[in-house]
Amino acid sequence: MEYLVTSQEMRFCDNNTSGRFHIPPAVLMERAALACFSVIEERQAKIRAACAPFGARAQDRVLVVAGCGNNGGDGLALARLLHQAGYRVKVCLIGPDQKYTELTAMQLEAFRAYGGEVCRSLPEGEYDIIIDALFGVGLTRPLTGDFLEAVKRMNRMDAWVLSVDLPSGVSADTGEVMGAAVQADVTVSFGFRKRGTFFYPGARFAGKILCFPCGITEDGFLGQLPCCFTFENPIAELLPKRCPDGNKGTFGKVALFAGQEGMAGACLLAARGAFGAGCGMVKLVSSPQNRTVLQQALPEAMTETDAGKAARWADAIVAGPGLGTTDQTRELLSFLLEETRQPLVLDADALNVLAQDRRLLLRLEQLQRTPASGRPLILTPHPGEMARLSGCSTNEVVKDPAAFALDWAGRLSAVVLCKTARTVAASPDGTLYANGSGNSGMATAGSGDVLAGILGTMAAQEKDIFRAACVGVYLHGLAGDRAAHKKGERSMTAGDLADQIAPCLMAGEERRRTV
Repeated sequence: MEYLVTSQEMRFCDNNTSGRFHIPPAVLMERAALACFSVIEERQAKIRAACAPFGARAQDRVLVVAGCGNNGGDGLALARLLHQAGYRVKVCLIGPDQKYTELTAMQLEAFRAYGGEVCRSLPEGEYDIIIDALFGVGLTRPLTGDFLEAVKRMNRMDAWVLSVDLPSGVSADTGEVMGAAVQADVTVSFGFRKRGTFFYPGARFAGKILCFPCGITEDGFLGQLPCCFTFENPIAELLPKRCPDGNKGTFGKVALFAGQEGMAGACLLAARGAFGAGCGMVKLVSSPQNRTVLQQALPEAMTETDAGKAARWADAIVAGPGLGTTDQTRELLSFLLEETRQPLVLDADALNVLAQDRRLLLRLEQLQRTPASGRPLILTPHPGEMARLSGCSTNEVVKDPAAFALDWAGRLSAVVLCKTARTVAASPDGTLYANGSGNSGMATAGSGDVLAGILGTMAAQEKDIFRAACVGVYLHGLAGDRAAHKKGERSMTAGDLADQIAPCLMAGEERRRTV
């Protein structure tokens, strides 16, 4: 698990590292500069080795663009290290002298004492390396004036760009581009990765992200750990253990309410997702016209016409894929909300019905707030569905999907996803999972149906509904990455994604057996 921090969380940790644990800020700054220096030296060593047979000179012209804050101080400390190591370094300072922090002013004096060259506007000429140290986590408003022009100039230069902690112009909290942002080749982050380099569009500007502790540890949070995290674990470490003497009922029974007439594919893909994730039994409640197609395509699944019977049988229920938004769907959803208490996954048209029928949505809120009638619940909207639920534009949701997911999670006492290139899952207690697996090839019809099925299995097997959702989303993305490797992001389909769930799990099981 890796924490993704906001600017406020990072400042809190920084301040405690110095104030509570007595690590001087100047020491932390020096360590940050050394981390960046090591990245540059590793790159340059490879270039020198490639140039040596031809007698060519390694590229060593460096321009450091530094701002007034401590991010600029990091850049100045790095400039000094590079200058001392023989690089041809020029520093451009942007911003008025009176706004320099004490540490930045100290680093400027040290750089000048070693004979470093400083200018006040971006110089002409060619450079091999650009160090972006204009802004770190402190940026709160769009770039203007000299800062905006500096970013635009850096982006026009033909050079390899290293951003210090965060590409200047990217919001540390949301990834929003504040007017303009530096397009980095590498971002060297300190302590913990910032949310802004994980979420889009900020992730597009960060390039390769390298995170160094630099003396900053979890101790600095004083027990108030960041609320956002992501997984990097092998999937086998995250899944519930399978009982060796279990049976088909032991591993979860999922009732899947999906597929109006002509939409058998949505039901089929969701069922394949459920089986692929390890479910023992799946019962399909779909349009009678779909029955023959479903039985032929997936004989492992059972079909059922009695909604009540299927609901009572299940350990977890999935409702919505391809159901349509008819009165019949509304009646079915009302029945499931009122008469069942198993873990419930609401997807696709179930969410659209809630958005259309505000009385039903209000009833869901009331049920979830009442201990006797509340139940483990997962909602899976994409930005368009989230916008319809929230009564706003899709663009507003895309700008900060985490905020919308957290809001609805609190209102419904549920786990709420917002499915984007970086899908988030929000818990009612304010914890946020941000998913890093997956790729653009998953933006294809039926991908969400497969996820709904996976989540049904996770909800049937895992007592912690939030963990079930997080692991399900992560597995879905891993399967998508395997499908992209096999078929390519342009050509993969939701069926390809479903095919790759099993190889993901097999690889994880094989790794666990060899450890």
